[in-house]
Amino acid sequence: MESATPRTVGFRNAREGHVKQNHYGRLGAVLSADLINLPEMSAASVQSLLEAHEIRRPAVVDADVDGFRDWRDQLARVFGSTDAAEQCSAVNDLLVAATIRPWVTTHDGLQPHLHFVPDSADVISRVKAVTAGGLAFVLCWEGGARLGRCLRPECSRAYVDTSRNGRRRYCTARCGNTEAVMRHRSRQPGGKRQRPFP
Repeated sequence: MESATPRTVGFRNAREGHVKQNHYGRLGAVLSADLINLPEMSAASVQSLLEAHEIRRPAVVDADVDGFRDWRDQLARVFGSTDAAEQCSAVNDLLVAATIRPWVTTHDGLQPHLHFVPDSADVISRVKAVTAGGLAFVLCWEGGARLGRCLRPECSRAYVDTSRNGRRRYCTARCGNTEAVMRHRSRQPGGKRQRPFP
């Protein structure tokens, strides 16, 4: 039976035999990618995204939108880079901008667990901490290659490679299949590299 303690950040639970993560692990990196890929930057769309990622107190107002837009642009620097030093520099800039500091909390009746900002922090500060912390964990524990950009030329969406072997190159199987079809067609006699769909 699972205990009521919060999920730990990327540590292996020997008794249960699997890795558990919270928002400061891979989930924070996935939120980063989803924020970058958000088609419309509005209070409603950002709040909906935060709710989907189970961010506590996710209320977003119009005055917050510019802050989220600026943060999204900073997050985007981390994804798709093949230079480790460049990625480290970008993540360090995020950590400084997020003013992260360890904070032990017991909110909502949970056992003591780690946050990177106080419970009283506003929604933008909390999202900055979650995303910067998540990207730092993925970069250090799983490698920067897992923070990718879709190789399909018409796409280039950000993604976090959660595959076992870390060889993902497209944001979705659909984009990968589209590229495979185009490569196949271009190898046919007289074949042209036509896009089957946008």
